[in-house]
Amino acid sequence: MGFLEDVIEGLSSEKKHISSKYFYDSEGDALFQAIMKLPEYYLTNSEFEILSNQGSAILEKLELDGRSFDLLEFGAGDGFKTRVLIKSLLENGASFRYIPIDISNDVLDGLKSTMSEEFPEIEVAPRNTSYFDALEELSREKGSRLKLILFLGSSIGNFDIDRASEFLEALQTRINVGDKVLVGFDLRKNPNIVLSAYNDSQGVTKAFNMNLLKRMNRELGADFDISAFEHYPFYDPEEGIAKSYIVSKKKQSVRIGLADQSFPFEAGEVIHTEISKKFSIKEIEKLADKAGLSIQQHFYDCKHYYVNTLFVKK
Repeated sequence: MGFLEDVIEGLSSEKKHISSKYFYDSEGDALFQAIMKLPEYYLTNSEFEILSNQGSAILEKLELDGRSFDLLEFGAGDGFKTRVLIKSLLENGASFRYIPIDISNDVLDGLKSTMSEEFPEIEVAPRNTSYFDALEELSREKGSRLKLILFLGSSIGNFDIDRASEFLEALQTRINVGDKVLVGFDLRKNPNIVLSAYNDSQGVTKAFNMNLLKRMNRELGADFDISAFEHYPFYDPEEGIAKSYIVSKKKQSVRIGLADQSFPFEAGEVIHTEISKKFSIKEIEKLADKAGLSIQQHFYDCKHYYVNTLFVKK
């Protein structure tokens, strides 16, 4: 379904919701780039530290024995952290081609241009398709090479534990024995540290969430009064899940012009917009067991706020 259809379905539900994937229009992209630079948003710096300082250790665990390989990335974005890892791999003599996978051609075009300019010695071969379709295409290629798949940025935290398990199981069935997967997990920690990452003092995360309403106004002809809603972040330390909501401040009705339909809101009613799951090492180990993957190593940042876990299919 598209944006309009998903909005109609989400606002018609008993518990209103809109997928976090719709945060990312041009304004949302810019706001998320700003979020990643905030002092409270520790995730980016934690993963950047791991990839900067432990690239040679990651390469050693790949056990390549001089073989070249395919470096695939799910949801590369602007490639900020990936460039750090690629630089480290090249400095340590690795031979590979880089295959970013995304459903957005614009993202891939920009990434190919950036990577080709910075690293002219490597082949950049984007795939404009879904993650799993790309994996199946590559696995069918003659002389299929060893693969290292990157799923960084704690993107797996956008799934609850059941969907994360389903994702890794589906991934495992589409790769070959010996292929490896490097996944970024945000770890459980002091709840106040987690909540601050989604409730920054400058209000950038709030603007990021509220831009969803603005986007509906711009693209769907909606008439959201932005001042009549507010952002509410919440962290449940028992479940390890951060959630974001947009809350109606009063009883009101919002019309979606392109749908020719109005949606009522009670005072205090919420739209659920995203989750960010935080994991324990025990949960990661259970995910690996269920998916049929083996853990080769956990790579931690200095504060143990974050881990990049290297899995292998055996």
